[in-house]
Amino acid sequence: MRRKDRELINQEDYVQILDTCKVCRIAMIDNGKPYVVPMNFGYELKEDELTLYLHCASEGRKITALTANNEVCFEMDCMHELIEGKTACAYSYSYASIIGDGKVEFIEDLQERERALEAIMKHQTGKNSFLFEEAMIKRVTVFKIVATSFTGKSRKKQM
Repeated sequence: MRRKDRELINQEDYVQILDTCKVCRIAMIDNGKPYVVPMNFGYELKEDELTLYLHCASEGRKITALTANNEVCFEMDCMHELIEGKTACAYSYSYASIIGDGKVEFIEDLQERERALEAIMKHQTGKNSFLFEEAMIKRVTVFKIVATSFTGKSRKKQM
């Protein structure tokens, strides 16, 4: 990372970004070309190990691409605010972001799928009292991205 002064070091900073962001962009390769999809997610962060949980329909461009190549990049950002300047070049933007690489693992075990769906719903709604019918769990494709590396960066507005 070029701007070491903006690099996140504390796990609390990562948790704040993960909790604030509700959409994660997943980049993959589809037929030799980059393809990016915004997705809602849930997560688990244990020390330095980040796992993102996602779900989608069982067929389509995303599934085809991820089945062919499970290596992905992900990005999420939040806390945006314009920083005004006296000149055009002095303007900037405050933000917080996480970018990482990982591998997609499709979740086949129904109990693990349910736990992943619970993580997604808790992250998106703040609630953890959802019941999932077995037919629903079987119908949806659930996968996780186990991060092989990730970094965080932020720029805060100076008062």
